[in-house]
Amino acid sequence: MGCRRTDCLAKPLSGLFEKLGSLVGSCPFYFFVIPLILSAALGGGFTFLKDREDNDFERQFTPRKGPSKATRAFVRENFPYNDSMFSEDRLYDKSNFASVIAVSTNSSNILTNPALAEILRLNNKILNITVRNGSLGFSELCAKANGECVSNILLEIISANAASITFPVHRHRSSSVFLGSVLGGVITDVNSSVRSAQAVKLIYYLDNKESSADASKLWLRGFQKLLSDETDCKHIDVSYYTSKSRQDEIDSHTTDGIPLFLITYACAITLSVISCLRLDNVRNKVWVAVFGVLSTGLAIVSSFGLLLYIGVPFVITVANSPFLILGIGLNNMFIMVSDWQHTNVKDPVPKRMAHSYKEAIMSITITTLTDVFKFSIGVTSDFPSVQSFCLYTSVSIIFCYVYTITFFGAFLALNGRREASNRHWLTCMKIPSDNAVDCSAHVAYAFVSSKRRSRDDKVVDALSSLGYPILQGALSTILGVSVLARSDEDESEDKSVKISKL
Repeated sequence: MGCRRTDCLAKPLSGLFEKLGSLVGSCPFYFFVIPLILSAALGGGFTFLKDREDNDFERQFTPRKGPSKATRAFVRENFPYNDSMFSEDRLYDKSNFASVIAVSTNSSNILTNPALAEILRLNNKILNITVRNGSLGFSELCAKANGECVSNILLEIISANAASITFPVHRHRSSSVFLGSVLGGVITDVNSSVRSAQAVKLIYYLDNKESSADASKLWLRGFQKLLSDETDCKHIDVSYYTSKSRQDEIDSHTTDGIPLFLITYACAITLSVISCLRLDNVRNKVWVAVFGVLSTGLAIVSSFGLLLYIGVPFVITVANSPFLILGIGLNNMFIMVSDWQHTNVKDPVPKRMAHSYKEAIMSITITTLTDVFKFSIGVTSDFPSVQSFCLYTSVSIIFCYVYTITFFGAFLALNGRREASNRHWLTCMKIPSDNAVDCSAHVAYAFVSSKRRSRDDKVVDALSSLGYPILQGALSTILGVSVLARSDEDESEDKSVKISKL
């Protein structure tokens, strides 16, 4: 027979949560200490953070089984690449290279002195970059064809005869050379001879062999340092780019969210304290607000540490997860505090906790299940970066739920014991009962705790109990996302093309 009641699931679950609340209220110490120990143990996973970082652009931000990868495998199989005979036209994968674009500062012809002299001087500096205590230079690391480094043929053409260069195709050493990709802002005469040009592009290709990969990476870093520090040139502006620039940008911003995360947490604590502030020295819930935020922080530490322990890649997208978890955790906290406020202050703590859990944990459970379900679907994505983000977020939501009903619930019970014994919220010193009159309404729930509310108006009671906590949680989430959006805006400005005057 089917269930005829609409509460056939909610009623037993509410009863279960009621018993759990009574247990937490009776033995809060264990529920408070165990999450702390667990967080300390799982937090050790952060020692593997550097090893688990994986921000490889192609591996993390492209589909695992994308058609482009299948096409490249087909090209690699049918048009194998010969390292000893470098050919730019036969490249089927990203190669190691460094690129320089020089632009004349006063829109004059860059192919004439003094701009040309500065380009040649800069080229000599680049070719003289060495790594590993000077043992390896460009001549040892360069891509070769017929045993010689692939050079910037444009410089050879300019040095040979800069006055009679044709564009876009120039005849050099009995072969035709396409100059359309290395000369910019070109003005030609009727015979296609170059009268002037405003920009020159130089490319330095390095060997793609795995044996020289580390040395090539060091050389590219030396290239970037040289151009970022060079300030001698006055007649050209130079922009530069390497095959590692994009990856370096991604890697450099992996931990940028940590300061913002700390700022957001400070703002969240401030908002929570203001929301839970009371003028009554006994029923003030400042520490409840602080430990509510701390509970979310412990959940993030535990979940991230666990996944780092088992080897789940830490991608830059995962850095956004704590901002979402903070909003969810605060929403749970406000709901718990709201239901605690609606219990009878004269009842013993276990009974008050049982009532709070019966009313609050059901809604928190439903929210948690839907959130975990949504992010679990994201784990099936074909993009590894999305998989990592959704997995970290899903596990964090689960820990946030568990710590809310254990760690935070235990502290709420301990705080209830303090209130029951009529002790000061800060010093825990006992206050005479005649001075413990509640002279003000709770700041956060002033408009939802009217003493004139009808007991029979259950709809209004539910809305008044849950509406404001949900609003608080939404404001917390908006706060975190706003800080994150501001950081993304600042990063987008910082990621503009790096142009240094040389």
